[in-house]
Amino acid sequence: MARRTIVKGDRVKVIRGNDREKEGTVLRVLREKDRVVVEGVNVRKRHTRPSQNDPDGGIISFEAPIHLSNVMLIDPASGEASRVRTRVEEDGVKERIAVKSGNPVPKP
Repeated sequence: MARRTIVKGDRVKVIRGNDREKEGTVLRVLREKDRVVVEGVNVRKRHTRPSQNDPDGGIISFEAPIHLSNVMLIDPASGEASRVRTRVEEDGVKERIAVKSGNPVPKP
């Protein structure tokens, strides 16, 4: 099961694969499969036949999911990719902390 360090709307940087060094916003998080869909990353093309819904058919581009281990959260304070730790406050509130800077990372 995936950790809850990356959520929808976060800015992430791809650290492995063909799209290495690209940055984008998380569109969806697939917790069961430990995957995320990032805007503009891992773009695939699907050829579709003409149908009643789409009489023209054609080529559709879409972002495919990539594994959670291949992305790093971008610290909004410093703008650099960083690992994330969680800290539980005394009142029980969980907070994400960027390891490089020690600054809290707000939820989008």
